[in-house]
Amino acid sequence: MSLKKRLTAVVAIAIAAVLTFGIAYSGMQISEKQEEIIVDNGKDTLYLWYTDEALTSYLSAAAVEYSETHDIRIVPVLETGLEYLENINKASVESNAPDLYILSHDSLEKAYLAGLACEVEPYAEKQGIVLEDRFMGTGLQAATYKDKILGYPFYFETSSLLYNKTYLEQMAAKQLEAEMDEAMALEAEAALEEEGPEMVSPPTPAATASATASTSPKTSQTPEPTASPSASPTPAYTPDQVEARMQEMLPGSIEELKTLADSYDAPEQVEGVFKWDVTDIFYNYFFVGNAMNMGGEAGWDSSQIDIYNLEAIESMKVYQELNQFFSIDTGDCDYDTILDDFMAGKMVFTVATTDAIYKLEDAKADALFNYEYGVMTIPDINDALKTRSLSMTNCVVVNGYSSYKDEANDFAMFLTGEYNDILYARTGKVSAAKDVEYGYDALYQFAEEYEKSISMPKMLETSNFWVQLEVAFSQIWNGADANTKLKELSEQIMRQVTGEEYTEEYIEEPEEEIDEEEYLDAGDYIEE
Repeated sequence: MSLKKRLTAVVAIAIAAVLTFGIAYSGMQISEKQEEIIVDNGKDTLYLWYTDEALTSYLSAAAVEYSETHDIRIVPVLETGLEYLENINKASVESNAPDLYILSHDSLEKAYLAGLACEVEPYAEKQGIVLEDRFMGTGLQAATYKDKILGYPFYFETSSLLYNKTYLEQMAAKQLEAEMDEAMALEAEAALEEEGPEMVSPPTPAATASATASTSPKTSQTPEPTASPSASPTPAYTPDQVEARMQEMLPGSIEELKTLADSYDAPEQVEGVFKWDVTDIFYNYFFVGNAMNMGGEAGWDSSQIDIYNLEAIESMKVYQELNQFFSIDTGDCDYDTILDDFMAGKMVFTVATTDAIYKLEDAKADALFNYEYGVMTIPDINDALKTRSLSMTNCVVVNGYSSYKDEANDFAMFLTGEYNDILYARTGKVSAAKDVEYGYDALYQFAEEYEKSISMPKMLETSNFWVQLEVAFSQIWNGADANTKLKELSEQIMRQVTGEEYTEEYIEEPEEEIDEEEYLDAGDYIEE
């Protein structure tokens, strides 16, 4: 059954749960009958607010399961995303509700300053729970403001490198076959020199395999291929060797990806080796993620801001060069279109977020995607310039106005740290907890990317940084000077943070070194 069909079944179950347990939605009053049930039951009620409808069935099921073993009722409430925190603040002042809510980590500073977010670590310590043992470090950093953990990391989003595994396996097999042919030719040539043409017989596949062994990847379980007179020719390489060669071919850097693109004999349907959404900062940020510092690891310290530096300039210059190399037209460049093209086999590599796995698996189940795929962490730019992806973490936050803070903390820990193995299957969202069985190998690669990613900062003074950075990326992609644009961006952000005029000292870029040997060779050629 496809993921889409499984989710349809889950929704049907959730509707029944809603009717039975009185799940409330924004703008709907709890009926008098439901109020009577709550009173008669004798259970206290916790209200959980959220804005993403994709979570409805999952939260409903979690509420039911938790209520079966605890003397409390959980009521999820779907709210509009518009003025979400403002609505929480208003409801909190009027009725101490909601007791807990789901919030993107970059809004935690605003929530905390309004008294809407409680520090959660003291409660965990009281229960003997070490949050570092339950959640990935990136998630806890995202949930931290001024060294206080203000929420339980729930699910994350980040970007990784998605590739067409079928194409790369075909390329690996062609390489091994070429090496086999070369080994056969060398063997025949050696035999001819040693014994003469009348004594030479054609090499067998088994002999070829032996000759190829020194140039092909080996595995401990790789048997030597054999052939009988009646059998059809057998390739001198095994599936394990193809897999090993393909893994060797995966680019360790953007420079290696360019080299692979240069040497790739693409199938007819392939329109480009590497294409990604260069118009969206979320898929671009990895170029400068390691070079820029926006508020430290936890993203709240305005004294730690470094946008304009040599590493960032050099990284953006490489980014600009990719425009010419891969010829990506920003006019028809958006994430959904690119992912559709990837599924159609029109490209080999792209930068994707976790939702791609849901779409690919669903398409495979419906026979709409006829390839194998793989995911790897974003490679570095080169040996000197490192990459680091951007990530977002949604947290479960306990409201400072709630009258049931301990109960809200307990359910939040249940939701984020225990009831999470089915999160992706039901919602398409990836848990930020440790040791989760995701169900798909590709999601473990996304989790690895998330652990090394940098969280979007939560400083109110720099809330427009992403819009301005995206503009700078666009201008640099289209030919603007990277040094100048990063200098302007840094000065603008620092004026916002300091409240004063701010001027960066211009960074002189080192001259490119000329390879002396190449220079002399060129001179000799001219002289001749």
